[in-house]
Amino acid sequence: MVSSLELGPLTIQTFGLFVALAFLAAGALVYRRFGELGWDPELAYEATGAGLVGGIVGARLWWALGDPGLIFSDPLGHLIGGSGLTWYGGAIGGTLAVWAWARWRDADLWTLAGAAVPALALGYALGRIGCQISGDGDYGIPTDVAWGMAFPNGVVPTDEIVHPTPIYETLWIGLLALALWQLRDRLRPQYLVAIYLVGSGLERLVVEFWRRNPSVEGFLTVAQITAVLVIAAGAALYAFSRNRPPAPA
Repeated sequence: MVSSLELGPLTIQTFGLFVALAFLAAGALVYRRFGELGWDPELAYEATGAGLVGGIVGARLWWALGDPGLIFSDPLGHLIGGSGLTWYGGAIGGTLAVWAWARWRDADLWTLAGAAVPALALGYALGRIGCQISGDGDYGIPTDVAWGMAFPNGVVPTDEIVHPTPIYETLWIGLLALALWQLRDRLRPQYLVAIYLVGSGLERLVVEFWRRNPSVEGFLTVAQITAVLVIAAGAALYAFSRNRPPAPA
């Protein structure tokens, strides 16, 4: 595992590098889709930038709510420091920021959402590669499976053989991104968003059983409870959309 790269006097954290690559790849996909939809592709940079800023703020705040004692002890240091990023907080913050951008630009929200979900899935898959390479603690519980591995030089080191759960997530969400991209012209945006919510929620619900996060009252983890809500939202959106006629072209 490689937690950082030394380029002369410059030290680059591998997780941060892959987060940057994830946003670049997601932005490129949105750029392509905007062009297919007849929108100005240059607007993809604005939308992706809004998602980046909102995502980082949301991820940090969600993490802070999980342990407010740390924030009170050092508010500025923990809010702008290098650790403490959570996916669901980032997704909520990024969604709100892009929604605000869409209102400002008077863009159709459902069309934008349908264009965004393949890119969102792709970005997540790439980001998890950064987790795997850096060994940042997102790995799983001890295991004896043939593909288990240790992270002795990771950001959060361990000599135990554990589940490489970031790989599981990259494979699952990578396939979801591919499916959403292939279906982009075949399904209404509401259906694409519903598929994304159900698919990504199921991924986190299942993979979390092999991760090392503590459960709530000995049952599900906080991430799994959130995943169940995400799945329910996706299923409800799909059912609601089936009972509504398609928007006029």
